[in-house]
Parts: sequence; structure tokens; C-alpha cells
Amino acid sequence: MNSMKNYLTVAALMAATAVAGSLSIGLAQAADISIAIGSEPSTLDPQLRDDGGERAINDNIYETLMARTADGILVPGLAAAAPTQIDATTWEFKLRPDVKFTDGEAFNADSVVRSVERIIDPAFKSEQGSYFGTIASASKVDDLTVHVVTKGPDPILPSRMYWMKMVPTTYSADANFATNPVGTGPYMMAAWDHGQDIILRRNPDYWGEAPSIDQVTYKFIGEPGTRLSSLVAGEVDLITNLLPEFVSSVPNSAAVPGLETSVIVLSTENPSTADVRVRTAMNLAIDRNALANDLFGGYGVPAKGQLVNPKAFGFNTALDVYPYDPAKAAALIKEAGAEGATVTIVGEAGRWLKDRETIEAVGAYWTAVGLKVDFKINEFGEYLNQLFDKAHRPDAIFVQNSDELLDADRPMTSAYESGASYASNNDQEMAKQVQAARVETDTVKRVAMYADITKKAYDGSYLVPLLNLEDIYGFSKRLEWQPRVDSKLLVKEMKAAD
Repeated sequence: MNSMKNYLTVAALMAATAVAGSLSIGLAQAADISIAIGSEPSTLDPQLRDDGGERAINDNIYETLMARTADGILVPGLAAAAPTQIDATTWEFKLRPDVKFTDGEAFNADSVVRSVERIIDPAFKSEQGSYFGTIASASKVDDLTVHVVTKGPDPILPSRMYWMKMVPTTYSADANFATNPVGTGPYMMAAWDHGQDIILRRNPDYWGEAPSIDQVTYKFIGEPGTRLSSLVAGEVDLITNLLPEFVSSVPNSAAVPGLETSVIVLSTENPSTADVRVRTAMNLAIDRNALANDLFGGYGVPAKGQLVNPKAFGFNTALDVYPYDPAKAAALIKEAGAEGATVTIVGEAGRWLKDRETIEAVGAYWTAVGLKVDFKINEFGEYLNQLFDKAHRPDAIFVQNSDELLDADRPMTSAYESGASYASNNDQEMAKQVQAARVETDTVKRVAMYADITKKAYDGSYLVPLLNLEDIYGFSKRLEWQPRVDSKLLVKEMKAAD
């Protein structure tokens, strides 16, 4: 579990700090900044993949009907006001007038209908389907009015529209759309040097308040130590996933309780993990307090037996952290006749803070109670392919699930509901429970339904919840920025001093 050999030594960091003053002269002008992110986007189509690298860039190019303040309050975005509910399944959105995409196309009701129909089309195969599973259709009332229709009552439809990026009616069908994005946002595409960086420039015709940053360069730096040294040397202004042990070594840092929960999704169908005793042992084998304190330096807490975030509606307060009981875990492995059985765990490296180290630590715990662990660490695009491959589920796959909707339906649809997103169970009864909870408008009943679902998954060890994590950022002295609860890197909220 000691990963320090992969990173710069403190001495090297201090040396880099000593020369940072001279190197900072080489930074771009005050209105230009550079941001280091952990992975290159697999696409810049904002509706296709569930890719954090893509979001980091496209959150500044595209916009949504609803938005959130930095502390998570839902507010109108491209919608002129909060939607009104026409009937049990119909929501009416009034749109802002005089908004254009950067290719000159008007943003209007046609754009919204196109955006909705495109992302919910099964043939499009969007990996973001777990956000929008309730939406049935959209229709134009007039140029600035749209009706969005759901399959049943959906109490969180406004929150879903905070996540659906609006795309242009015509250009979104162009073959170049995935590499040359066009949105309504404060920034527009300038260049993409594949393997190196992406440059965005300020949209001169932006409908909202003009941002103070003229240009932002996103550098793809997968190795955390390299991101760190780039910041200390003055080569970038902001890094994500700052290593906890180096918080005091950077010019400025900030940590906020995040919306991400690290989890291992287990297959209940694969031979090596089909036995509930084996899956239970895999939960009992892990010392989550050690992960939180030793690996993450206290910038995380053990997850309480579920993927629902503690801030989200539907969090089950009755569940607790799986206890650390390696002796019982080993006994269960033996009882199941699984001693020496091989479990394959799929993951990636660089996208999330200490992702590889977390995967390796979990594998070491499983090995200690009698299993053999086969690690499959993939590049991020291939990892996503395996994460969303419903036909060939891994024995175990690492995910850092983020609940931006602040509602239990998001993790339910992604990891609990059989057949949806990257869930790996075949529990049809639980799937019906998830579907019923999704359309329940009585909040008391809905909370109780989610409690039943999370308790069932807990008892069956369908998942191995690990930690609720804080987001840790490092940034230069010239950058003024307050991190957001939803982890978005909105450049329009940043300022850079001379």
C-alpha cells in the first residue's frame, strides 16, 4: 500500500518550489490559465459517454436547462425560470430568448427537443442513460416553450435537466461534432492537440455575464506526481486530485466534501462471485478506516454500506459501515469452498484520486482472506467499455460514483437496478422496487422504499462501498476560485491575477 515511490519526494518538491518564482514568468497572461486533468476526453460529444475528462471541458462549452449554485442549489440555466408541472408526467420549460450556439444556430425549443430525443434514443447508446431513464419524449409548444414528458411521475425531473447538455439541432448530427464541439456556453473550442492538450477561448457572443478568463488550456496528466510537480513549477494553475500528503506543499489548496463514493461493483452471476458468502467475505475483508486514514490522509470517511451519498435524498441512515472482520471473511471463503479462487478486478489509473492504489489495497485485503486476485488496469476508454458492457460483466469493477442529482435514483439506476448502466446483479424484484421508487411522489414512502432497496443490497453484498471522498484541489497563487460541491470546473467562476 506504500505508493510513495511513484511520486516526487518532498525534497524534490521543495526544490521545485524554490524555482517556481522564476518559472512563473513563463505563465500565460493574467487572463489565461492552465488546468491539469487526469485523463484525455474519449470524446467531446457531451451526450455520449460518462467520462469525467469530457465533462471537465464540456461543462464550459455546453449548458443545461437547469444549473446549480456552487453550494448545490438548483437554479434556472438556459431555462428562463424553474419548470412548471402541467400534469403528473408533463413538465413545461420556458427558454431564455436570444441565445445562440457558437456556430450561429439559435437555441430554441427545437434544440431542446433534439437534445432530449438524441440522448434517450436506445440506438444512440448513451452511457448517461442512468440520469434520464424516466424521460419518454419532448415536444415543442412554441419557439421558447417545451414540454418534457416522463414515463411516470418523476419528482426529480428538474434535477435531471441540470445534467442534460443542450446540443444544436443541426450540427449535432455532423460527423465532426465529437471533435469540434459547439455549445451556448461561455467558452468555445480553439484547438485539440490529441495526447497533449485542449484549448478553449472565451465566447465573445455569450448571452450571460462575460467571464474574466480569456483562454484556458487543459493538459492531460495522468500521473498524480507529475500533476503536482507541474503546479509547483508554475506550469499549470489548477490540478484536481491533489495527493493528500502534499496539501501543504502547494501554493494554495482547497478540499470540499464531494459527491463521489468509491465502490467495487460485484457480479452476482459470475462463478467466482455468485456465492453470497464470498461477496460478504469480500466486504468484511476490507479495513475501510485504514483506507481513509492511511491512504487518503483523512480526506474521506468509510461509506455506510451503500452507494447513496450522505447528502442525497434517500440515504439510508440505518445502515452502517461493513465491519472489518478478516477472520470471519476467511471462514466464509473456506465455507463456500472458494479458497484459492481467482477474482478478476477491473480498474483504471489516473482518472480518480489514488484509484490504482485503492484497487491494489482492496486486492491485497482479498488475497489475505484466501482469494487470488487478477488485476486488470486499463486505459480509460477501454475501462469505460468494460464498465458499460452489460453482456460481459467483470467479477469486480472499481467505480467512483458521483451523485450530482443529489437523489438516490442516480446510484439506483447506475449500480442497483438490474440491466441498467453498470449494475451487475440479476435481482428482478429489486429492479421493480427501484422502478417503483422512481415514480413515487410521496417523499415519506419514497425514503422507505430506498431504505428497503439499500438494505437488501447490503445484506446480499451486491456492492463493496468503500469511501465517501473529499475533493482536493491544488492551485497557484494567481488563481482565485472556490471549489463547487458538484466538482464542476467552471472557468467562468475563476479569476486570475497578474
